[in-house]
Parts: sequence; C-alpha cells; structure tokens
Amino acid sequence: MRNTILILGIISFLFTTNADIFAQDNLNIEQIGTIYNRLDYAAEVVVVGDIGYVAAGRSGLQIVDLSDPENPEILGYNNANAGSASGIAVSGDYVYIADIFAGLQIFSVLDPEHPEEVGSCDTPDKARKVKISGDYAYVADLESGLHIIFIGDPENPVEVGHYEIGPITNVAVSGDYAYTAGEGVWERGMYVGKGLHIISVVDPENPTEIGYFETTGAANDVEVSGDYAYVADEGWISGLRIISIEDPENPVEVGFHEMRNHTYGPYGIELSDDFAYVTLLHEGFKVISIADPENPEIAGYHRTPGSAWDVTVSGDFGYVADGYYGLRIVSVADPEDIVEVGYYDTDGWDEGITVSGDYAYVADMSGCLCVLLITDPERPVEVGYCDTPGRAQDVEVSDEFAYVACGDGGLSIISIVDPEHPELIGSMDTEGNAIDITISGDHAYIADNTGGLRIILISDPVNPIEVGGIDIEANTRGVTVSDNYAYVAGHARGLVIISVQDPENPVEVGNFDTEKNASEVAISGDNVFLSCYTQLYEEGCLHIISVANPEQPEEVGQYVTLSGIKDISVSGDYAYVAERGRLTAISIADLENPEEVGYYDTPGRPEGIAVSEDGLIYLADRSNVGIYRFTNPEGVNDPAIFIPKKFKLFEAYPNPFNSTTTITYGLPSKTTVSLQLYDLSGRMVEVLDGGNRQAGIHQAILNAGDLSTGLYFLRLDAMDQMFTQKVMLIR
Repeated sequence: MRNTILILGIISFLFTTNADIFAQDNLNIEQIGTIYNRLDYAAEVVVVGDIGYVAAGRSGLQIVDLSDPENPEILGYNNANAGSASGIAVSGDYVYIADIFAGLQIFSVLDPEHPEEVGSCDTPDKARKVKISGDYAYVADLESGLHIIFIGDPENPVEVGHYEIGPITNVAVSGDYAYTAGEGVWERGMYVGKGLHIISVVDPENPTEIGYFETTGAANDVEVSGDYAYVADEGWISGLRIISIEDPENPVEVGFHEMRNHTYGPYGIELSDDFAYVTLLHEGFKVISIADPENPEIAGYHRTPGSAWDVTVSGDFGYVADGYYGLRIVSVADPEDIVEVGYYDTDGWDEGITVSGDYAYVADMSGCLCVLLITDPERPVEVGYCDTPGRAQDVEVSDEFAYVACGDGGLSIISIVDPEHPELIGSMDTEGNAIDITISGDHAYIADNTGGLRIILISDPVNPIEVGGIDIEANTRGVTVSDNYAYVAGHARGLVIISVQDPENPVEVGNFDTEKNASEVAISGDNVFLSCYTQLYEEGCLHIISVANPEQPEEVGQYVTLSGIKDISVSGDYAYVAERGRLTAISIADLENPEEVGYYDTPGRPEGIAVSEDGLIYLADRSNVGIYRFTNPEGVNDPAIFIPKKFKLFEAYPNPFNSTTTITYGLPSKTTVSLQLYDLSGRMVEVLDGGNRQAGIHQAILNAGDLSTGLYFLRLDAMDQMFTQKVMLIR
C-alpha cells in the first residue's frame, strides 16, 4: 500500500533545468556576444503569420522564419536573462514569456531579428504559462496559482491581482473569466484542487472563483471556445474532457474522449476550426473532431520523435514544440493523413572550443565541427561546418588543420585552409572514446577514456598513424603536453605524468593522487591546473600542482568550486573554469592562495572554454557559444553563496535522459537528506544521496548504468518534507 501511495503521489512532470537556479547573475564578467546553433528545448510555440515564436528553455525567446515550412530558419533570439522559458504569448508588437525562474518577461519584436527585453515582473514561484487579454497578462504559476499583471505600460509591468489555488499548469481567458487547469495537491491519499477552476476577473485586482469542475486526475491544459472548455485530464482515466461553461457557476461535462492507454495521458490542447489537437508526451499528438462536442471522435494521429509539449495550428500546418527534438512542422490539411514537412532540430550540443585568428572552432556533440567568424565578437557568425564520424567532444587547431576528438569516432583531421568550407581529409579510430586532444609538434595526444593516452603521428594529416600509447588504468579524461611530458587527468588516479620524449615509447614517470575524480588539465609554466569533483558532483576542486620536477609533483594550492569543473583555461594571472551553469575567474597571482574574482551564471551548462590572444573568453555552453569579457577588479570580492528561501527539488536535467541526469535541490539550512530512486512497482532501486548537508544548492547524478528503459520516480526527504518527481530513461 505504501508503494502505491508513493506512485500516486508523484507530481506532474514539468520542464525546468537545474542550471537555471542562478539565472544570469555576474561579477566582473560580462557577456558581449553569443551565437546559437539550435534551440535548447522547445517548450511552447506561437505562430503569427510567417513567424514562429518559441519559448526555448535556457535559450529564452527564439524567433523562427516559417515562410518556407520545409526549411525553417532562426530569425532572431534573446536569452540575456533566460532562466527556463516555458510559456509564451504574443500581442501586437510584444512577446510575453513565462519563465520558470525569471517570472514574466516582455520583449519588443518590432525588429524580429533583434528582439529587445523592455520589461519584466518577477513572480514569487514558478511562472509556467501566460495568456494576454486587454491590458493584463494572466500567469499560471506551478506553486501559487494565478497572477494577474497589468501590462498597459509594457516597460513597467505591475502585479495587481492574485488568486491562490495551489499549482496550476495553464490558463485560458475569455470575456470576464479566467479558466485555469489545476494540477492539484496530494493530501491524505488524494489530489485536492485538481481540475477546472473558473475565476471572475471583472475586477482584475480582486479575482474571485465562481465555478469548479473536478477532473479525475491532474488538469494539464485548458482551452476555451464558445460555450465550452476543453481540458487535458491526466489521471486514472485520462482523456480530453469537454465541459459546458454556458453557466460558469455550474460547469457540466458534456463530452469525453478517453486516452487511458497512453503513457502520460493528454498534456496540451490547441483548438482550430472543428478540431482539438491534443499532445501526448513521447507520443506526438491526436486530432479529435469536436464538431459535435458531446460526441468527440478521433480524426488523426501523428507521432513525433521527442516529447510533444505543445502544438499550434496556422492554416494547413501544425507546429509542435517537441522538447529536445525542437520545432516540428506538419501538414494538417488532411487530419487523417498528417505528414511532417520540416523541422528545426535541437539534437546535440556545443562541447569543445578553440580560437585561432579570426575564427572560433566548436566541437558539436551532434557530430560536426562548426566554424564561427569572430572579427566582431558582439555579432559572431557561423560560416562553415564539417560533419564528423562520431560525437565531436574537443578540438585543437594547428597551422591549417583542426584536430577533433570524436568519441567513438576517434580522431578526425579537417582542413581549414578555407574556413567557410572545412573538409574532412583524415581520420583514425582509437580503442575507446576520444574525449580530449592536444597537439605538440608532429603528434596528436588523445585522452581515450578506455584506451589511456594515444599518440598519433600527424606529419601526413591525410594518413595519421598511431605510433605509441600507454594505459594509465583509469578513465582518461584530459591531456595537455609541455616540453617532453604529457600531463593526463586520470579519472580515479588524479594527475598522471608521462614522458613522451620518445613518442613511440611513452613512460609514466610521476603521479599525484587527488583522491577525487580528475577530469581536466591545463598547464602554465611549471604549474599544472587539475580539476576534480566528488562522485555526486556536489563540489569541484582546482588543484595547483608544481611540476618543476615532473617525477615528484607537489601541490602548492587549491580552490574549491561550487560544482564539478568541465574545462579550464589559464591566461596570465587568471584561471577560467567552466563549472555546471557558471563561468568563474580565479586569480592565481598567489598560487598558494587562489581567489575567485569574477563569475557569470550562464544560461546553459558550460562544457568547453578558450581564451583568445585579446583576452576574450569563448564558452561552449551546450546550446550556444557565449563570448565574455573579464574586467580586472581593483579588489577581490567574495560572491555570496546562494541560499534558497525554502526547501526545493528542481527538475532533473536532462529529462528524458539516456545516460546521466543531474538532480538539483536547495536547502535553506543545514539538515539531513535522503534522495532515492524508485521504479514503477514502487521498489527502491538506488540511494542517490544522503546524510548531513549544508544550506545551499546541492546536486546528485543519476547514472543509467544497467537500468531498463522506462519511467522512474525520485523521492527526496528532508526537513520533515517529501518531494517526488518523474524521470524518464530512454536508450
């Protein structure tokens, strides 16, 4: 019985991201440019004419040219203050974004190529969706109900009304009424407050509930047309519920179309002519004929490759916000024969980066090398790309060639004589996954996570030859070379120092064990900078190790970071580290006492970092490349540690996932926690975290390992409270 209650108590699956907890806070580092290769996550889309406006998670507002449905193109974007853009509405020359962490954001789109944020109004909890009616924005909040914001002056929006009904997932406005979809709160073995709430907004400053219809499960969405409200009900008997609102004080269900066989039940609704388009997570959408509201009938079905969060219809086309698979465009001219005609895909992310001359070269996990022209850092432009045989994870440039570590695709060598037309000219497979690469002389040194250090002769780039290698008996993560030594980050061994005086016979000569997982390595003079992290990514550490005598490395200083470090770049007296959701500048003028002197909380999750000769910092941030400038401060300021006001479990990211996902939670004070994973039967599968934890933000990693594809539940206990959450593993 206890297991059954646990499963019943899981809250509805919501899209947010753990990296967005900090928004875009910064100190002594400013962003001066950015370029996007794709959307981060398509959560909701609105189409006006030939332009699509997308709420895209950490990518904020994305504007897409749809004039050619088969070849949609990004027209403009704005992510300057993006937290997790989840909902969107368009009215006149303005776009309104409901952002999970940033509240209501208002953008002028008079120039769609350069949308400008003109106003914002922070809501107290999680703004998920927004609708506009007259001079008011109606915001559905995942924790605190309906917020009504006056937008008569878009540059100075002000909240004027609030109706507390617990978590709501969406809102529709018609005439003098707001119709909210209530998710409900789990209390004493049942959901309370779920269903359709009808609220009079004749006086927006004093909203009043006048009617209510209880659904069997969580009401995920609501749309209104004429005398009917259409509700997406996800429960034991899931389906589209059609409710007569002719008498708003006494709503009555008049029609129902069951969808109980689907994994999640209905999620979103779009009404067009005599059809309701109903999205189903991981299953696409169904088209329901509502010509006769009392007898709705299935008219068509289309399966999308990802998670169909939202759909909108304009003319003969349907536009689906399909999560990590981006914007999908389908022909709905014949509802019985729906065909995808175009898409703007979001697969892959920017992983590694290097800068050479006027160009930045980006290793993209979707399997390509992207070339960016950066002569104007405020307006970088993608000018070329080259497909790679595997998932590009790191890149180095030497002379007229780019050398790419391509995971299970090994080494790729790309001619960049013409940066606008890079050409793959040579490749070589390595034993396992090529993760990191550095070039020294005529050799490429590759950190292969299962094959150790691989040394490849590249004097003939068309025909690279492996001439040496050494197994360091650890998951090899990073490598750099200086003089006749290779410095390798061994996952379980710390820093491993290898003599490569004879590349055909590399010999291990030294080792510094950090007792943590080593991941990245950089060198400056006689000092190596090694990043490590704890098993659960709770914190990271930058170790500064003297290698004046490579056979006897000695630690001279260290700096503890907020989370695991993904990459390091050293320039002058500063080390720049890419953390999870953060770019950090650390002064190393005094090696024994490194100090944080600047940071920028990035919109995505930094993976790769490079510093150009002019001091600009280029950050591969999964969904974008950000260009930053560090301003040397007159003094050192210690940034305040982020302490949440209350105990929270943020949504796991990514979700769905296929290898690992990160679970983030916040504690207002020191306490004991327990984070566990359960399967569908209610059986506890794994303990992910536990014990005494300090106040602040904490993270745990869920590794898919041998887990089977399917739905799992997270349970977090602390401070006499319990949070639960769904996570989906897809292989």
